[in-house]
Amino acid sequence: MTEPRYTPLRERHEALGASFTDFGGWQMPVRYTSDLAEHHAVRAAAGLFDISHMAEFLVDGPKAAEYLDYALAGRLSTMAIGKAKYSLLLAEDGGIIDDVIVYRLGDDRFLIISNAGNRDAVAEALATRIRPVVFAATADVLGDDGSFGFISGSHAVAVEDVSDAYGLIAVQGPAAEMILAATDGIEEISTPWSEQKYYSWASATYNGKPLLLARTGYTGEDGFELLVSAADTAALWDDLLAAGEPHGLVPAGLAARDTLRLEAGMPLYGHELSRDIKPAQAGFGRVVAADKERFVGKDAVAAASDSRVLVGLTAEGRRAGRAGYPVVAEDGTVLGEITSGALSPTLGHPIAMAFIDPASSEAGTELFLDVRGTKIPATVTALPFYRRKK
Repeated sequence: MTEPRYTPLRERHEALGASFTDFGGWQMPVRYTSDLAEHHAVRAAAGLFDISHMAEFLVDGPKAAEYLDYALAGRLSTMAIGKAKYSLLLAEDGGIIDDVIVYRLGDDRFLIISNAGNRDAVAEALATRIRPVVFAATADVLGDDGSFGFISGSHAVAVEDVSDAYGLIAVQGPAAEMILAATDGIEEISTPWSEQKYYSWASATYNGKPLLLARTGYTGEDGFELLVSAADTAALWDDLLAAGEPHGLVPAGLAARDTLRLEAGMPLYGHELSRDIKPAQAGFGRVVAADKERFVGKDAVAAASDSRVLVGLTAEGRRAGRAGYPVVAEDGTVLGEITSGALSPTLGHPIAMAFIDPASSEAGTELFLDVRGTKIPATVTALPFYRRKK
């Protein structure tokens, strides 16, 4: 039996009274006080999330951009330094191994952040995709000084799993920028707060050590994800909580994170994304740069398919469909299955995402959720369910 893993913030979570749950082999805080309170805090003020379980990979070398264009479904070579991009790691058959965010740190240097539960699969895929781009590569060693990059060696492409060297904290909500600007220890920011755009990153220091500030997140709100050395993660958590207290910041767990991302129509691997799902089915055909000369999975994703597609569903009342519940026609014919569902804390009515037959996927189509034998009327709805006011 594999021993559960904990992030560098385990003691902080325990001191705050968090309840833990297994997530991708990690013991993670599911809640601190109440799911609803934490959800509403993110929508109204800000929430503080430990996402240090996520995996990080550094890709370095003169052929790094060419390699990523081959290894991932998107076109990463045209991304500017300082930007981030959502992409997919596909199998040869077009199935999704993982969804990732890629940050361009330099001309020949990139950071990939992937899901914790897929760390080994991502590492294997990235390693095996080097050879088709270059005949040989060396895996240099990353220094332990917190720097973002490789310290020696000559190579065409090197991929290094640096997940254990770093912690990752997310500050999400309309007050996120104000909180970070007031946080002790964060200095030497390369881009002024007001000029940092969504899906971009800035370099900074925290107590004199390297800090990466990414304006990304998984809640549908404004926010940042902060990559810092594992040794400094707990101190940064403390300073963020102290700076955020006057602004309504609260620590938030996986339960709130799940309802927030569902309202924002964001997929969760293992629910809306999997090895059995192709990008177009999940509404991510636009993420695939189909005009690239080659990339892993290209032929498979180009093939026509009549498979079920992902849609949003809304219903009235208080009974929400959950993952695995059938979506049916009025006569009981099964049309699909819910992948994620909840009573939306923000909207006050049930919402869900589901894979259903394409013929029933047009917005406005009336269907039913089979909630433990009771048919609940539902309507196909365009995603996302919630958009923040800008």
